[in-house]
Amino acid sequence: MTDPQNHVLQTGATIGILGGGQLGRMLSIAASRLGFKTCIFEPAGDCPASHVANYHYKADYSDTDALTKFANACDVITFEFENIPTDALDIIEAITPIHPNRAALATSQDRFSEKNFLTRIGLQTAPYAAVETGEDLEQAIDQIGIPAILKTRRMGYDGKGQSRLMSPDDAVQAMTDMAGAPAVLEGFINFSVEVSVIGTRSANGAISCFDPGENVHRNGILHTTTVPAKLTRAQRTDAVLLTANILNALDYVGTMGVELFVTPTGFIVNEIAPRVHNSGHWTQAGCAIDQFEQHIRAIAGWPLGDGSRHSNVIMENLIGDDVNRLPDIAKTNTAIHLYGKADAKLGRKMGHINTVTGASA
Repeated sequence: MTDPQNHVLQTGATIGILGGGQLGRMLSIAASRLGFKTCIFEPAGDCPASHVANYHYKADYSDTDALTKFANACDVITFEFENIPTDALDIIEAITPIHPNRAALATSQDRFSEKNFLTRIGLQTAPYAAVETGEDLEQAIDQIGIPAILKTRRMGYDGKGQSRLMSPDDAVQAMTDMAGAPAVLEGFINFSVEVSVIGTRSANGAISCFDPGENVHRNGILHTTTVPAKLTRAQRTDAVLLTANILNALDYVGTMGVELFVTPTGFIVNEIAPRVHNSGHWTQAGCAIDQFEQHIRAIAGWPLGDGSRHSNVIMENLIGDDVNRLPDIAKTNTAIHLYGKADAKLGRKMGHINTVTGASA
């Protein structure tokens, strides 16, 4: 197999993607534009990425034989979600390179480990403490204070695996909500806005970051990302430099999302995601080369593209019944991205739209 850390993948090579959701779908589309084939590994059938990928290994992550065949069929492998079983990665990595690397994945899979990493490299996070028992939670509340939020250390996304504590009386219910899973208590942050930076790093250390986007959430799920964000020039520069610091510290190869809280004392890192990110979908309409192509370029050993923004954009997620608005949305000058999901369930991301609001200044 060809290792993109030392060689450039040629067109016609096969890129493996662990996971078959909408991010895998858009990665597959970007790869095909560059002349690559894609092969996804996803236990579910009729998944979003399977509609556009060249090959689909439909098997469980415990299926050693399928994982081996998948790895042998690919020239490089990446992933579209973090919670991949370690045993599966061991099998794959023994055959074919995985990018981003295992260290980046392991760091982001555990919220406590992630915050330890961020503070170790000199970045600010919310105050935090590990929690496994009710006594741990009591001590963490004494240390951090209330209000706070208890989150499972692993798994959990779009507001899942979280419980808010507005008073010490909420502690019992919060521990019940964790269902015995190890957790981390995080203090609330007084912030003005949340922004995110999408950055990409190549194997040779080159870095390209997109402009910070301003995020608005509803019910714990990203609703809109707007560029440009309401930041000063100095803040935009600091956000990009902070992201580059994280990418370099992890010896990262690929695209990453970094969520930041804007506070009077500077940026607080909320979380990092070692993959293409929902808040970077605006790049499909605002940049010549979007976050998906940047990721493919990085893991294939190609030069990174120019991440500069040519347009102002509002990205909006279509959640659940939002897809019923499509007849009206289609009448507007809006780019529509649907994920091919059959059922519009409550809280389910069915697609997104990108609306250009003007040229970049």
